[in-house]
Order: sequence, then C-alpha cells, then structure tokens
Amino acid sequence: MRRVQDIAWPIIGLGAVAVSSWLLFKELRGLSYASLRDAFGSISPGRWVMACVSTIVAYSALAWYDRIALLHLGRKISWPFVALTSFVTYAIAHNLGASVLSGAVIRYRAYSTRGLTVTDVGLLVAFCSFTFVLGAVTLGGLLLLIHPDLVERFEGAPDWVGQAAGVALIAAPCLYVLGSLLHFRSFRIAGFELTYPRPPIAARQLLAGPLELVGAAGIIFFTLPTANPGFVVVLGVFIASFCLALVSHAPGGLGVLEIAFLSGVPDAPQANVVAALLAFRLLYLILPLVFSLAVVLVFERHRWHSLVLLGAKRAHARNDQD
Repeated sequence: MRRVQDIAWPIIGLGAVAVSSWLLFKELRGLSYASLRDAFGSISPGRWVMACVSTIVAYSALAWYDRIALLHLGRKISWPFVALTSFVTYAIAHNLGASVLSGAVIRYRAYSTRGLTVTDVGLLVAFCSFTFVLGAVTLGGLLLLIHPDLVERFEGAPDWVGQAAGVALIAAPCLYVLGSLLHFRSFRIAGFELTYPRPPIAARQLLAGPLELVGAAGIIFFTLPTANPGFVVVLGVFIASFCLALVSHAPGGLGVLEIAFLSGVPDAPQANVVAALLAFRLLYLILPLVFSLAVVLVFERHRWHSLVLLGAKRAHARNDQD
C-alpha cells in the first residue's frame, strides 16, 4: 500500500503540473516577452526591499511553527537550530511538492541529532501542518466575513455564499480553542495520539499561521504596481491559490499557483501579475532552495566527519583494550 502511495503522489503532482501548464499557456498566449520584461523592470527598488522583508516574515513564521510544536511536545532545542532546520525543511519541501512527506524526512534527519524519535518528528510534522491549516482557515474565514464578495472572483457566487463560508470556516478554530480551554480528551489518528494544546500554545498557532500567509502574500502585493486590487484581495486570492497548489502536490505548485492567482485577479494588468508571481517564486522558492542546499551539504559533511571521528575513537579504544 505504501509503495502505491509513493508512486501515486508524484504522478498526481506531475499531472497537476501538466494540466495547469496547459491552461496557463492558453491564458498567457497573448502576452509578449517585451511586456513581461517591462513589467518586471517596473518593480522599484523600494518594493523589492518590502518584498524581501515579507519573505523574512513568512520564513520566520514558519520557524515559529516548529518552535510551537516543540513546546507542545515538551522538547527544548535552541532557537537558531530550530530556525535553520525549519528554513531548510520548507525551502526544499515547497519545491519538491508533497511537502508533508518530504518535510518529515528532512526534519528527522536534523532533529534526530537532538534526541527526537520517529514518533516525535511525526507528531511535530502533524502539528506544524495543522498550524498552517488552522491559520489558513482562520484568516480565510475572517476575510470572507469582512469581504464576502471575494468568492465572486473565482465562481461569481453571491455574497451570501461568502458569508456562509466565512462563518463555517471561523467555527472550526473556535471549536479548537474551546477544546483547548476545556481540555477535551485526546484522540488517535493513524496510531498517533493527538491532544489539544494548552491555551497559550493554541494562541501562538492562531498567530503564526496567518502571519506566514500575510508575509507570503506580501511578496506578491509589493511587486505588483500601485494600481492593484488592494492587499485584502491579493491576500484572499493568494490563500486560495496557495492552498490549491499545496493540495495538488505539484512540485513548487508549478502552474497551479499561477493559473489560480491569475483567475482570481482578472482586473489587474496580466503582465504585472505574472511578473509579481515570478518575483514570488524567486524570493520564496528559488533563492531559499539554493541557500538550503548549501546548508544541507555543510550539515552532511559535518555529520560524516563526526561519524568518521567516532569510528576512529572506538577503534582506538578497542586496540587499547587488546
């Protein structure tokens, strides 16, 4: 069964890339290279700086995911190690697709050096994933309650659909907080025992998830021209597009993110939207991936030297005993 799943997810991801790329090609076939180059060049240095700050905010919030999960598990690990592990994990996992699985492997490789077991890492991954879902549901629900007309950008649905969806989405985190305050009993999923966190930890989750999404959406917002639909619209469309890209398991959400976002902001200049999405990929995906691969090489080199040194010490100790 596991082998079937291992084969199925890459096929699903590549299929999503193929379909979305075809749709994206149809959407952008009238866009010239010159207009795209001009749109990319029109991003001012000040907006690039704000986009970089937004990237830092997003990855800082992702590091907070791990920190909160470790607090829930009662594990103490230094903040710099957690931040670096989280950065490498998300930078690689976001680009590979199937981020839960790839992220689990990377986290175990790092956190096992700090005494975490396979079960600990499994719980940490589940907790971090839930923190993201909780943040997306909370922020999405609030946006729909404030601006129910956001649903019209995708399906042309009436405002009451957005309001109803907002109420339904907000109900979930409210129940979660209630379970944390009243200490509801734990429950088991796939052999893992999941317990409601203490209220301070739940409160951190409700802040970290939305903060990451606001930072990531800010990259696109600040690289759009000043004549754009506004941050609330960009944020709402980004949440829907980003979640769809994650669910598709497409590597880096390639094509899925673009076609969904373009569909959600038809009132913005197409060339500028594509330029902003390219800037997002550069700052949020490509550059972090390059840096994280360098970190992995240094980490593995250090572990290899440590193992060689340990083996030499053990051999020397055996020779002394003989």
